[in-house]
This record gives sequence, C-alpha cells and structure tokens, in this order.
Amino acid sequence: MHVDDSDRRLLRQLQADPALAVAELARRANMTEATASRRLDRLRTRGILMGQQAIIDWRKLGWEVEVSLRVTLDKTNPRAFDEFIAAAREVPEVIEIQTFLGRVDVRLNVIARDMAQYQQVYRTRILTLPHIADLEALMHVAEIKRGETLPL
Repeated sequence: MHVDDSDRRLLRQLQADPALAVAELARRANMTEATASRRLDRLRTRGILMGQQAIIDWRKLGWEVEVSLRVTLDKTNPRAFDEFIAAAREVPEVIEIQTFLGRVDVRLNVIARDMAQYQQVYRTRILTLPHIADLEALMHVAEIKRGETLPL
C-alpha cells in the first residue's frame, strides 16, 4: 500500500502522542485539519492505522514476573496449531502470542505477580494447553527496548 510523506508525518506524530486532537495533529504535520482528517480516515480504512491503545506499565500495577515460553507443538495432529492457539488465547496471564517458522512454533509471554503465581499459572494453565511437544521457559530480567514506534 502506498503511503506518502504526508501520511508518514501524520503517523510519526500519532506515534509520538496518540492523544493529539486532529487540529493539533494537522498543525504538527503541516496540513489543514480537513486534509489530516481525510488522510486519517483513509489510513484507518486501509488498515494501516488500527485504533488507539493505552500502554499500561503492568509492573507498576504489581505484576513483577515476565516469562517467555518457547513452544514446539506436536505436529502429528493437523489441528494442533489452531487448537493450541485457541486455548492459549484464553489464558489471561498470556499477554502476547507470536508464531514462528523453524524449530520453535510459538512464543508466549506470560506475566505474574510473583514466582508463586507464575508456578501456579504454569502448572494449571500452561502445561494443560493441548499439543505441546516441548517447552522452554526464559525468565525476563530487564526490558531494554519495546518497539512501539516505527521508523517512518
């Protein structure tokens, strides 16, 4: 999909501050409010701009443990992938699911308030997910960079 320099200016401003009013966004992107509004509508319609979302620092709310689980699925069942993903989506502590090509099929990011809660989630919710052939847990130590801003 073609995105021109004016669209990129709008997107850069939205990445910097998604709460900007259209008038201020237009001013910062050097265009009229009507033009900015029309372009934003087009970016939404094309699926490039997919809404606004508050980014909540879950650590400040008492969630102190984050673990990445690398999952290899049992490939003998053709429905294994879809069934695993559907079940993993239902686990509230799973905050991110990514799929891969290669040795690892899926990565789950799991959060918990402490190690005791993580162990409980792991034993009662993760290990009961269907079609797991292999599972590797990686404890997060520090978050250095999270890629919420694209280099437009």
